[in-house]
Amino acid sequence: MHNNEMMEKEEIFSKVLRAGRRTYFFDVRATKAEDYYLTITESKKFTNDDGSFHYKKHKIYLYKEDFNEFNDILREMTDYIINEKGDEVISERHQKDFKKEYDTPQVTTTAPEATSTTEATAESRFTDVDFDDI
Repeated sequence: MHNNEMMEKEEIFSKVLRAGRRTYFFDVRATKAEDYYLTITESKKFTNDDGSFHYKKHKIYLYKEDFNEFNDILREMTDYIINEKGDEVISERHQKDFKKEYDTPQVTTTAPEATSTTEATAESRFTDVDFDDI
């Protein structure tokens, strides 16, 4: 058999999930006995100092006899994370340009037309727009 024929025979169904620097490949493949199994591949892009890049890949092989337990544990773990930490993606806080609300100084100006400090503070926050935030 030619390599292309083997690849066509082996890959039955595929899906791709692109997630930032990571890409996940979900591939249904066939064993020599024509049974199916799943491979999940994580491919992560790394950039070298000279501007070139390379990928690191990690692969999981998942066979039918493990599907039920795998699904149960995956659901339990993902539910636990969402229940404990919510849907917010906390890793965004680790990006270089992330600014916490309390890191940016709040300017309180007294506007002549404002009748209270609360209105003046709200007005200064509304008019103090940084276009880098948009």
